[in-house]
Amino acid sequence: MIILQNITYTYPGGDQLFHDLSLVVEKQKMALVGQNGTGKSTLLKIIAGELSPSAGVVSLSGPVFVVPQIFGQLDHLTVAQALGIAPKLNALKEILNGLVTEENLSRLDGDWEIEERCSTALHNWELADTTLERNLGTLSGGQKTRVFLAGIDIHQTGIVLLDEPTNHLDTHARKKLYAFIESTSKTVLTVSHDRRLLNLHDTIGELSKNGLALYGGNYDFYVKAKEIENDALEQDIKNQVRELRKAREKERETMERQQKLDNRGKKKQEKAGVARIMMNTLRNKAENSTAKLKGDHAEKTAGISKRLHELRSSRTDPDQMKLGLASASLHQGKILFEATAVNYRFAGKKLWPQAVDFRLESGARVALLGSNGSGKTTLIKTLLGLSVPDEGKVFRADVQSVYVDQDYSLLNNQMTIYEQAQLFNTSALREHEVKTRLNRFLFTKEDWEKRCGVLSGGERMRLTLCCLGIQSHTPDLIVLDEPTNNLDIRNIEILSNAIAAYSGTLVVVSHDASFLEEIGIDRELSLKIH
Repeated sequence: MIILQNITYTYPGGDQLFHDLSLVVEKQKMALVGQNGTGKSTLLKIIAGELSPSAGVVSLSGPVFVVPQIFGQLDHLTVAQALGIAPKLNALKEILNGLVTEENLSRLDGDWEIEERCSTALHNWELADTTLERNLGTLSGGQKTRVFLAGIDIHQTGIVLLDEPTNHLDTHARKKLYAFIESTSKTVLTVSHDRRLLNLHDTIGELSKNGLALYGGNYDFYVKAKEIENDALEQDIKNQVRELRKAREKERETMERQQKLDNRGKKKQEKAGVARIMMNTLRNKAENSTAKLKGDHAEKTAGISKRLHELRSSRTDPDQMKLGLASASLHQGKILFEATAVNYRFAGKKLWPQAVDFRLESGARVALLGSNGSGKTTLIKTLLGLSVPDEGKVFRADVQSVYVDQDYSLLNNQMTIYEQAQLFNTSALREHEVKTRLNRFLFTKEDWEKRCGVLSGGERMRLTLCCLGIQSHTPDLIVLDEPTNNLDIRNIEILSNAIAAYSGTLVVVSHDASFLEEIGIDRELSLKIH
């Protein structure tokens, strides 16, 4: 069971992410949805104890296991260390070697089946060849995710937190995850943009600037409920606009009528020869009466305006990125890269059973496909000159390229959002122009001083794309490695439209078939390791 009581989180700089959230998750499968940056991943970290709330209390019925969204910070660890089981495994090893100490027995905590459970779990997630001593940084993104999914069975906790768990997973691994969600009796809290996965949960929680709203059904139910809510909201807004218009018209008519009465009264007084002092008194009374009428109408109009502002503020933010990528300068068909019979060796074993031949011409839109660990990222690094194959020949033209990797390595976590944007300002844009670009990517003045390290996955992707747009020249080649992994559903659609409009050369790694279709992929290269 997860109980959140009046949770508030404020960034160290003073910006508040969310306020006074309360939630109870008891033996159910709940998914959190919401736009990028609303705090979904932060809320999971607070539940897991990785972050402390600024206010409020978290209560858990037992230990929690987390499948994180981003693994780059763990690449220096072994698989066992990343899963937090290295001390227990070392204790078991020392005990079996005869070193039976109180310290070792305490670390093992009676878990004599830990090794067997690790072996079974890794085999279940098709990681039988991945040893617990292997460095996590040597694994592909999908393999890293499967390592942590295996950790669910290894740790056997009753509460599981999943932060974008389908990121990097191939189709086969996704099906295994879906089967786990359907069959598990654990308490599960998931953050995801995978609609199929969301439909396997029995409750949807929407986190927004207005707080946390719960919907008692799966994602399809939530979508229908939101349509009804939004229709009702739009009708309320129309009604308030109509009422405001009527109130202002009524105010105008009343004031005109009052002014006519005042003028008529003044003329009568002048004809009747009323003394000047008396006329001043009567004029003051008329002015006071008019002011009171005006004040009453202003108060009513202000009340309606405030209500209208509140209704409009409760609308879902449009959250639309505007890339505005210009046309690439290379002529169509120029050879940018050619690999002939290339291959790599790891531990004396060839990565690909058959050497890879791959030619990339300018204007092409290529999808690299294959199961997790099939060498897609390795081939990308070869293409970009970041890695040299052990076999074969490589030709690489001198072109301007941008690589958006799975960990958003273009960003410096210590820089502010504005500093990061200025780093890419190679065309000497003025300060207000840079800030305008940031605004287009939904980074307002309240965000400019935030450190890149506190951004959510989706915000990091948005900032990376913003920096790409700020550069003085549109790149000849854009390489995207799982670009939709950390974007919400709306931003995936917007990214699809923006990339579809890009006229340069594109190489994409993605397991999202809909996304590949929408961006106009015209060629596929499927990599196989078996």
